[in-house]
Amino acid sequence: MNTKQTLAALAALAQESRLAVFRLLVQTGPEGLAASKIGERLAIAPSSLSFHLKELSHAGLIASRQQGRFVIYSADIAAMNGLINFLTENCCGGVPCKP
Repeated sequence: MNTKQTLAALAALAQESRLAVFRLLVQTGPEGLAASKIGERLAIAPSSLSFHLKELSHAGLIASRQQGRFVIYSADIAAMNGLINFLTENCCGGVPCKP
């Protein structure tokens, strides 16, 4: 992950509803959830949820796939790990950090 991608990911996550959606999708795992289920679980209106899913998708943090008449969303775990790695790659000057 490069600086531009990192900034896009952090900007997308810097909003309460989007962070909640992303965390829910991480918890759900690769099977993902339909948009309607995400909205129900987080009490987000469909129009708002659509906007938030678009922002997370544009940031590369979630993926979508068609399953019958539903669009299923899932967290992009590789992107999440890339973000974490980018943020911690120079941690403690290369010396193992102490808790």
